[in-house]
Amino acid sequence: MLNKRPDDMQRITTKELADAFIAEQVAEVRAQVGDKKVLLALSGGVDSSVVAALLIKAIGKQLVCVHVNHGLMRKGESEQVIEIFRDGLDANLIYVDATDRFLSLLEGVTEPEAKRKIIGGEFIKVFDEEASKLEGISFLAQGTIYPDIIESDGVKAHHNVGGLPEDMQFELVEPVRLLYKDEVRVVGKALGLPANMVDRQPFPGPGLGVRCLGEIKRDRLHSLRESDAILREEFDKAGLTNKVWQFFTVVPDFRSTGVRDGKRAWDWPVIIRAVNTVDAMTATVPEIDWAVLKKITDRILAEVPGVCRVLYDLSPKGPATIEWE
Repeated sequence: MLNKRPDDMQRITTKELADAFIAEQVAEVRAQVGDKKVLLALSGGVDSSVVAALLIKAIGKQLVCVHVNHGLMRKGESEQVIEIFRDGLDANLIYVDATDRFLSLLEGVTEPEAKRKIIGGEFIKVFDEEASKLEGISFLAQGTIYPDIIESDGVKAHHNVGGLPEDMQFELVEPVRLLYKDEVRVVGKALGLPANMVDRQPFPGPGLGVRCLGEIKRDRLHSLRESDAILREEFDKAGLTNKVWQFFTVVPDFRSTGVRDGKRAWDWPVIIRAVNTVDAMTATVPEIDWAVLKKITDRILAEVPGVCRVLYDLSPKGPATIEWE
């Protein structure tokens, strides 16, 4: 396969161009795969979702998708994968709920890089176990896009958690490998995927594991997931979803004094992080309307258990980074 984008390749900016690209790739995939089976690790991110939809169009049930829920997904994400791909597109989807397995391994772990390695390593093991149960798999599909080729010498670290098992000797199927991210989004919309999946914000491979700071506890992880869902819902209502590049909540591993029902409480703070950027190398903090921030704060304090404070992170990148860990 090509590792260099052809100089005369037209930028995919319209549905018409996307439809032409899809037709071309469907033909190429069918010619490459024939009657064989293809395996895909479907995270629910933009790249793997677009590849899944494109391959389902090309080869239907010959594609086997494996979605691993490591328990660190945002609220409703795994459910959305099942609804869209298994229920909507009739995908051959294997769903693995490995929440207990991952969270047990993360008990007592506080160092960010150690958490990343555990999550990445265990993801590979789970995917390998599921792949070993399958027969007749000849190809491995990946959501490699053109920046992966430029930045990583063509290696796609799936789900951004450390790649796939090295002993998987499958031929690769990478139908969007010559596209930039914005082009992948156009293709995804042309394939009929919903906007909230195609326009999904950057999400770290370790998921909420690097936003639940320090040791990951189930109760604090729950508060993080619920507060993040409220933030996303209120930003959407305020028309900010497509105006702010990335936004999420963070829950640190320390408590603060509060008052609840007239009694002293000892609960967590929730930190709102929102940034605008062009290349993620530097980032600025948007000025969010006070009424929106107040609504988010009121809802988090009223609806999310174990929380007594809501803070807004005003730090640009640099010196701060976008993520906290």
